[in-house]
This record gives sequence, C-alpha cells and structure tokens, in this order.
Amino acid sequence: MRIIFWGTPEYSLPSLDIFIKSKHEVIAVVSQPDKKRSRGNKLISSPVKSFAEQKSLKIYTPEKIRDNIHFINELKSLTCDLFIVIAYGKILPREILEIPKFGCWNAHASLLPRWRGAAPIQWSLMEGDEFTGVGIMKMNEGLDTGDLLLEEKIKIDNKDNLNTLTERLSFLSAKLFLNATSLLEENINKKTNSQLTKQNTLGREITYARMIEKSDFKVDWGKEAIKISRKIKALYPRANTTFRSKNLKIIKIKVLSSDETKNEKYLFMSNYSKPGIILAVIENEGIIISTKTDPIILLEAKLEGKNKSSRKQLIQQLNPSVGEYLSD
Repeated sequence: MRIIFWGTPEYSLPSLDIFIKSKHEVIAVVSQPDKKRSRGNKLISSPVKSFAEQKSLKIYTPEKIRDNIHFINELKSLTCDLFIVIAYGKILPREILEIPKFGCWNAHASLLPRWRGAAPIQWSLMEGDEFTGVGIMKMNEGLDTGDLLLEEKIKIDNKDNLNTLTERLSFLSAKLFLNATSLLEENINKKTNSQLTKQNTLGREITYARMIEKSDFKVDWGKEAIKISRKIKALYPRANTTFRSKNLKIIKIKVLSSDETKNEKYLFMSNYSKPGIILAVIENEGIIISTKTDPIILLEAKLEGKNKSSRKQLIQQLNPSVGEYLSD
C-alpha cells in the first residue's frame, strides 16, 4: 500500500523504519517544522525529518494543517492508501482524515480509553499503573477516541522510567502497526471492518494525559515518598528541586522502607516532621531526605552547572549538611 507517514519525535523512528523496509511504499513523510532547540537558537529538524532526509523521502513540514488548502491539495495529489500517524503532535482535521483511501490510523501508547492525550507514558508512570500498552486505532476528529483494530498490553517494570518505557513502547508500536496493516489488507479484501473494537465496550476508565507543564517538574517533598519516586521516573531526567538556590535535577532515588531505616547504616535524625530536610549523609551510599511519609535516599542527581553525579561523588559535589532544606 501507498503510505504517508506522520510523526515527529524519536519515538516515531522505529515505525518509520519498519515501514520503509516493508513491502509497502512510504511515498511521503509529514513532520513538525524545524524549531529552535539549542542555546544558540539554531533551527533543528525533528528526528523524523532528519531520518526521512537520510532516506531521500519526500518531506512536508507545514506550519499549520487546518485550512491549509495548498497542503491539503498536495496530499490529495499523492493518491495515498493510508495515513500512518505516530506522535505527530497535532490533531488531524476532517478534511485531512478523509484523504486516504483506507483511512488514517494511529498508534497510541496506552490502554485506551485510559490516558487519551499528549503524555500517556508520563502519566501511566506518574499514577503507578501496573500495565500499559499500545493500541492501533482508526482516527476520527476526537482526541484518541477512534475504534481499535489491535492492542497489546505490557507490564510496567518497577525499574522503568520515562526513557526505558518509551523505548519499549516505541518498538512495540512499530511491530504492532505492521501487523495491523496486514490485518487492514485482509479486511479490505474481505470488505469488512468487523475486527474494530469500540473503546466504550472495553469497560475501562476514561482518563486524560494532559501535556506536561513546567510546574510538573518540581519535586514536592511534602508528597508521599512513593509519589515522589513515581514523578522522578515519569519525568526522567528532568524532575528537580532547589538546593542552595541552584537547580538540582533528581535523577534517581530509593524509597527507604521502615525496615530499612532500622539498619545501622541508615541511622539519622529521628525528628523529621518537616519534609525536604536532609536527615543524613552516608558515605558511598547517598543523601537521605525526609518526605511526608518514608524517607528517600538520593542516589543520583545533576546540580546546575555541574555534571551528573552519584553516591560518593554526589556527596562531594554538594557537600550537604544534616538539617539543610531542599525547596520545591
């Protein structure tokens, strides 16, 4: 089939690559326009655009897609069978959804209708979901409301953070989308859409994964330790706090259970009713900080203007004192 691929971030690359190598023909790629992404305000292409250029594919990067008559007519002239959409970054309007012969199809990184929206991976980690997955759905004008063709569920590992889970789901999206395209061909030949599943028949809660905002990255030490841990994993490596008026990115922590705090090596201040207090500094281990519930041990961080460091090196770099306060 003749395919136009829509995508922008690195997450989309395994899917684009697998379709380029498949029996299908990727006749064009649509991605977001170049953006100023570096300190020098230099315009940088999206990962998908850069990859498509390497493969000598026709590329479109329109500033807007709604009511863009020239772009819409250009798409129509390509005589396309399918639009494959993975993390493009904008909702496609009706006039574009109606262009391909066999519809527009999207890979969404959640178990729909849970976490419809822009940041499903972050919110699945933030809320402590046990499972997530990828669904291949037929697109409509709603926000991730289309009928599902295929879905695969995976377990979220306790060690997963945004990077590791994103990578797993990215490759799952590629595999599942190629399988879905074969299924679509079968359905087209049989002239049926009987394998589509309406989201409202799945018996799952509808939740929305709003975009991550700047304020979300601040660690609130007044929260429960488990919620702080989830946030650090979900927003890896950008969750942060303030230490001595400097930004401190929190890369990795461990929640200390009540049993662990009884261990002699974790002896620290017994009075830690105020969250965000440094309770102890343990050589070769890390920095223990109070929260609303269990204390946590800071294992890895990056201080503003410094390189990322961990354990002993982190302690030497920060030179913290017991009783100091970390603010949000």
